[in-house]
Amino acid sequence: MHTRFNHALASLPDNLRSAVTPLLSAADFRASFSAEQISTLCTKTQMDQQQLAFALLPLAAACAWTPLSKFNVGAIARGASGRFWFGANMEFSGATMQQTVHAEQSAVTHAWMSGETVLLDITVNYTPCGHCRQFMNELNSGITLGIHLPGRQPATLGSYLPDAFGPRDLNITSLLMDPVDHHMQVQGDALAQLALRAANRSHAPYTEAWSGIALETASGRQFSGSYAENAAFNPSLPPLQAALIMLNMAGESPLEINRAVLVEKDAAVLCQQQATAATLAALGCNNLSVIHPHDD
Repeated sequence: MHTRFNHALASLPDNLRSAVTPLLSAADFRASFSAEQISTLCTKTQMDQQQLAFALLPLAAACAWTPLSKFNVGAIARGASGRFWFGANMEFSGATMQQTVHAEQSAVTHAWMSGETVLLDITVNYTPCGHCRQFMNELNSGITLGIHLPGRQPATLGSYLPDAFGPRDLNITSLLMDPVDHHMQVQGDALAQLALRAANRSHAPYTEAWSGIALETASGRQFSGSYAENAAFNPSLPPLQAALIMLNMAGESPLEINRAVLVEKDAAVLCQQQATAATLAALGCNNLSVIHPHDD
């Protein structure tokens, strides 16, 4: 079991701690519970799914990477598959504040990058900020997404974001988490092909500046991330941050990246390369390759 869970685990009720410890200790645990595992946890703790999500928030928050604020936020997204996806905020010393990741963005991206296609609700230990509310409005579940906060009545994203502006106002029909394939091709090794697959599923309906990245850590593990564009532009999540979310949820350190490959559409109206290189350099990685693919 990853040591980051030790303190949070000790704070859980005895029955939940004993039930969840074997799951956290599994070699393939990546900060997510299947529908079957959730059902078992509910049976063993006599909690319903929402009570369980609240009870598990300390574990999600334990995944936070916060060298700047030391303020950990945890989120748990529930997919249509019935799976729980952890998310946590991330900050990067030496990079700009704009490169940080919010817990809600993390949980959403964790689910999306793992193949979930619809989110039903999200449970957070602190009220979502305006940035996150706008980010979540890009989802295909939109303003119907359920928002659950400790001590509050259940609500929808629409109630937290009244008179919302989003993709539907711009006649965008392909929404975040909808399956897409941009049919780009590149030559290259396994890491380049992983970055290509991430670029081909990126969500960029406003600029068509499709991009994706793949990271290889010192342990040899590889993680990818896709660009997630937003109707309000600023809440857009760069591909590097998406990959860092996946790396972090798998228990790897952002300070142990050995190599990165960025794939982005040639001659696009925006470029990820400079910001990606700067953030990677702040994390101690200066080995970034950039590939511009051709269309199929």
